[in-house]
Amino acid sequence: MRKFLFTFTPLALLVAAAFMVSAQAPKGKDGAKDGGKGGGKAPAPPPTIMQIKPNLYEVVGLGGNTTVRVTPAGLIIVDTKNLGQANYDQMMALIKTVTPQPPKFGVITHVHQDHSGNTNLLIAAGAEVYANEGEKAELATYNPAQGKPAAPSKTYKKDATIKLGGATAKLYHFGPAHTGGDTVVYFPDLKVVAGGDAIPNTAPNCDFPNGGSVTNWPKFVEQVLKLDFDTLIPGHGEVMTKAQVVEYKKKWDTFVSRAQAEVKKGTPKDQLLAAIKVDDLGWNTASYAQAGRLDAFYAELQKAKK
Repeated sequence: MRKFLFTFTPLALLVAAAFMVSAQAPKGKDGAKDGGKGGGKAPAPPPTIMQIKPNLYEVVGLGGNTTVRVTPAGLIIVDTKNLGQANYDQMMALIKTVTPQPPKFGVITHVHQDHSGNTNLLIAAGAEVYANEGEKAELATYNPAQGKPAAPSKTYKKDATIKLGGATAKLYHFGPAHTGGDTVVYFPDLKVVAGGDAIPNTAPNCDFPNGGSVTNWPKFVEQVLKLDFDTLIPGHGEVMTKAQVVEYKKKWDTFVSRAQAEVKKGTPKDQLLAAIKVDDLGWNTASYAQAGRLDAFYAELQKAKK
């Protein structure tokens, strides 16, 4: 069970109200589009911090979900919220309600600014910030409206290990999925994975311009499922069990199989999205109609078909 600990707002009465109204995490969209914001609709709920397991917390709101591992020697922080000093300060204020420890390491799960936005501020706070080398490469051409995130201070190719205060965080890149530089972070002693947007608890959006891959995405999830975990913190949405991640993988297998079948039988590119059945998956294909993405989607399916 999640344990809500604190809501960042200057009015204490609103804190209690926020807890009573909703324990639902805001489900932001792909950072390439709106940075996890609500598209100008109803105001997002105030950000919250909650305990997931002993010495492991999740900060919800202000962008993608952030995972915080507390150790006696400092913090390992996974993802840094939407770009901006105010967002970073709110995140850190929430973290300080549960621990006085400073950040020592950071991990960026992928390039989108609702996850990578405050890399520079985490580095300035004294943390060594890791990301996959693909994430750093994508930053060269990634220019969101919110501003350009900073590069990580350290990169890795396939895997890396962080050790701090008796805790271990294992970083894995299993090839392209949501982007070309996705990272998942595994805390083996707690059996918890931080999945980033490679495993969101929402309909997935493949960012082809930043190296994403539909056909490799289910393979990525398959590798995650080989880890010994029981809890996964997704890039957006509610915390998932391993059984829910298994179901997510099944949906990916179904989606890719249906898409490849349409291409194999000769469905024209301009009819492809309408032809792929997704209503039973709870997904949609709207993001694939964005400029340049349909061409990349169709080309990838053509290359992968047998």
